[in-house]
Amino acid sequence: MAIVVSLDKSRKDGAKPSLDAIENIVSEDLGRVNRLIVEKMESRAPLIPQLAGHIVAAGGKRIRPMLTLAAANLCNYQGERHITLATCVEFIHTATLLHDDVVDESMLRRGRESANALWGNEASVLVGDFLFSRAFQLMVSDGSITVLKILSDASAVIAEGEVLQLLTTNDTETSEEAYLEVIRSKTATLFAAAARIGAIVAERPGAEAEALESYGMNLGIAFQLVDDALDYSADQAALGKTVGDDFREGKISLPVVLAWRRGDNQERVFWRRTLENLEQKEGDLEQAISLMEKHGALGDTIERARHYGAIARDALGIFQDGDAKSAMIEAIDFSIERAF
Repeated sequence: MAIVVSLDKSRKDGAKPSLDAIENIVSEDLGRVNRLIVEKMESRAPLIPQLAGHIVAAGGKRIRPMLTLAAANLCNYQGERHITLATCVEFIHTATLLHDDVVDESMLRRGRESANALWGNEASVLVGDFLFSRAFQLMVSDGSITVLKILSDASAVIAEGEVLQLLTTNDTETSEEAYLEVIRSKTATLFAAAARIGAIVAERPGAEAEALESYGMNLGIAFQLVDDALDYSADQAALGKTVGDDFREGKISLPVVLAWRRGDNQERVFWRRTLENLEQKEGDLEQAISLMEKHGALGDTIERARHYGAIARDALGIFQDGDAKSAMIEAIDFSIERAF
């Protein structure tokens, strides 16, 4: 990693960053997206809306579809296409969550029982497939080959990211570069596609589409970095899943990469036992957190997030100042400062 650039988190009013500003900008459109989500989840198989509705109703920040709506607003788009495409983005995201929870054997999602915990793995995988298929139907109905390429490419990269994560799981010698490739693929790619679409539907110049893609990509990386730090430092209510899930599953995230790199041989024996061999006992999670704190791994993970947040902020520099731009900048600050 190159130089870490601090993200200025100060605000004139002293308030903690939130998603309120971006939610206010897109509130009417987001309401239409939510209604379309419900409509498009309908199926002659009752389990589909029941199971899909469970995970959609579980809340979540809707940050990905909000990026599409806010980017369209930023680009002064006047039309309806962004509603359908934001719905498509949310369906892709929800499908990946259903599949992730099966792969990870997660019992909680956003503080509630996961779909696979309630209905089983088979139903979760199949409903995830349905949502992917519905997303592609929405892409086709939009009629734009450019949009279809952006979102279908993103879907393929996300799937690749899942496989890449499988390859790094339990591998304590995973490099920071390999870890970053996983989160770019799994998380940041959909952020990037969601934001880029706002410029595409508005028929803005290529430089603006690329700027929004850069904004989304770097915001997504920052968002996931903070998530990975929170898995070792948040409480369960704030995290929306069981704290320490990544540790128990042997996932290699940046806090682990940094603690491994900076530790001694005795500490590496601990990491091999707990993450490679999954031989974990009571007190091991606390020991892992202690080693991360000893080597500054959690704090440096957040600093990496600030670095990518600063790049995301700079990407918006070509756009005129206004409410939409300010709200999208505050979304960066929120994504990082939720760690505190």
